[in-house]
Amino acid sequence: MDLALVILVVVVALGFDYTNGFHDAANAIATSVSTRALTPRIALTLAAVMNFVGALLGQKVAHTVSDVISTAGLSPNHGLVIVLAGLLGAIVWNLLTWYFGLPSSSSHALIGGLVGAALAAGATVHWQTILDKVIIPMVASPLVGFALAFLLMLAIMWIFRRRNPHKVFRGFRLMQTVSASALALGHGLQDAQKTMGVIFLCLVITNHAGADDSLPLWVVILSASAISLGTYSGGWRIMRTLGRRIIHLDPARGFSAEAVGAAVLYTTAFVWQAPISTTHTITSAIMGAGATKRFSAVRWGVARSIVTGWILTFPAAGAVAALFYLLCHVVFRLP
Repeated sequence: MDLALVILVVVVALGFDYTNGFHDAANAIATSVSTRALTPRIALTLAAVMNFVGALLGQKVAHTVSDVISTAGLSPNHGLVIVLAGLLGAIVWNLLTWYFGLPSSSSHALIGGLVGAALAAGATVHWQTILDKVIIPMVASPLVGFALAFLLMLAIMWIFRRRNPHKVFRGFRLMQTVSASALALGHGLQDAQKTMGVIFLCLVITNHAGADDSLPLWVVILSASAISLGTYSGGWRIMRTLGRRIIHLDPARGFSAEAVGAAVLYTTAFVWQAPISTTHTITSAIMGAGATKRFSAVRWGVARSIVTGWILTFPAAGAVAALFYLLCHVVFRLP
């Protein structure tokens, strides 16, 4: 086994974690910035800190990610190359969607990349895990996010129906500091663990850890740090899509979307142990909260392009990863 290859895969995994941070930074702060509850720099700092804290709070999602594929029967070097190709496919897809300002899912790019590389290599893909922990939550979480944000905003409108709107919005603008923090914590809880899972998979492949072991502390700290640094570097293109292009949010609707998004992230991480998409969750919650104005207020054309990106992410990242695997197969002279 080549130690340099192990180090390379870990470094690339942290690079993915960094791109995940700046790609998904908008998830936690777009609504707060667009409603002027927080300035962009304060929002990014808050999101980065809460991302780091959230990454320290659990390991269940990481173990789910590490169980998506198996390289049993292949050499350690071959298994590491599969993981490397999966990461490269996810990174390329993240950069493409970031460039075009499309809030696609880093989570599904990563899992799609791992699956695409594994299929190209003839490795084992645990389809039942993917169905139970990826596909079903991928469909359910946006629907739940939309419905709950819609209902929460209706409740807020009824409760405060006789209050002065300016005073109400001022109160919710303050509350958005709390809801944005909670969402950023959920983002760290979910997304940093995905990189932890990939690095842990490398340790299992190279027999440095058993599948049921706890994650080493260095894996947790490095993953938390990488996603926090990526978040702090920002994701302005996607922030504009989420904060303005879907619908112009007011503070009450921003709070509703963030609060529901955070609740869904916590529930799936601690109860379902599923690596869901923060992007899917908050985008659908924004649509649900915005639809309470009137359904035509949501720019469904933009929403349709976002949904198209969601659908394409898994197979597109997988296809790119498969190409990277074929290239790496030659470069590393695998049998």
